Amino acid sequence: MLPLPTVSTGMKISRLRYRLLISVAIFSAVCLLGVIGYVILGWKLIDAVYMVVITIFGVGYGEVEPVDQTSERIFTILLIICGNSAAIYVVGEVVRTLTGGEIVKALGDMQESKKVEEISHHTIICGWGRIGQVLSAELAQAGHRFIIVDVDKERIADAHARGYLVVEGSATDEDTLVRAGINRADVLATVLPQDTLNVFITLTARNLNPLVRIIARGEQPATEKKLRQAGANEVILPATIGALRIAHSITKPSLTDFIGGKEGIGGADFHHLGLEIHELSLNQQGHLEGWTIGEIQRAAEGKLMVLAIRKPGGEILRKDLDTLALEKGDSLVVMAHPGKLPDFLVREVTDTEIV
Repeated sequence: MLPLPTVSTGMKISRLRYRLLISVAIFSAVCLLGVIGYVILGWKLIDAVYMVVITIFGVGYGEVEPVDQTSERIFTILLIICGNSAAIYVVGEVVRTLTGGEIVKALGDMQESKKVEEISHHTIICGWGRIGQVLSAELAQAGHRFIIVDVDKERIADAHARGYLVVEGSATDEDTLVRAGINRADVLATVLPQDTLNVFITLTARNLNPLVRIIARGEQPATEKKLRQAGANEVILPATIGALRIAHSITKPSLTDFIGGKEGIGGADFHHLGLEIHELSLNQQGHLEGWTIGEIQRAAEGKLMVLAIRKPGGEILRKDLDTLALEKGDSLVVMAHPGKLPDFLVREVTDTEIV
């Protein structure tokens, strides 16, 4: 995901503050030089300070010393001109800082709103807690477009600082999801820690966009059925996944370390093993429609292994694949050697390398 413009709102506000400090420094320098000037002309320090104050601020209580020498008059005229100019400059910068910060923020919000309105085929992340932050980082690294929806101002500021697009508001509100582009989104991931909110967000999103793929987080296993009834295509149970991972680490430590440990298999390791995992989406011509998985694997002559079928609605089929026939919109998840996909398959699919 591309970051927001390099000249951020925070940088512009910092410039306004810098200019204000410069104006105050100039005004202070004029006052100091005025005092020094009167002291050089023979005035007492307290009288010089008093004269500078009543001259620059136009109080006009009267001079403590007669200003009858030509040098004193010329110096006083210059002090009036420079002092009032510096004072006007300070006032102008104060007003600019007070109003400019709000204007810059408003312009930044307008620019971000425009970006949100223009984005499409993106993912909406509802909730930017621990899971949402990991999810957004992975999507950003993969170059996938996404919008974050959250109500917490501190988390929103943090997301802005990382260059992410954010819509402030509750994802349970239809208006918030509409502003996040639910009608143009490909995926909505609701990853809040409260199951009731995830169910409500899923139901709301499904009513707004019947075609969007919804991935929902569930804390309690019993919630999975409710989330699917509300319209979720996939339900992720972090607690269950974590518990199973721990159990596997206890019962099958070698396998767990090899596949998913800190030094386990990742994308690079699959390549070292001479393997790749691809998602092959059937082209619209549909020449492979009706083929069974068994027929495809036999035609491939051992060059690939079909791991799963992804249905258009997001459902993943992993069991008893041999007799399953491909339908319009299906995608194949296959394992193959690099560059070894059969020609008949390459012509009929859109290839996306997963690992």
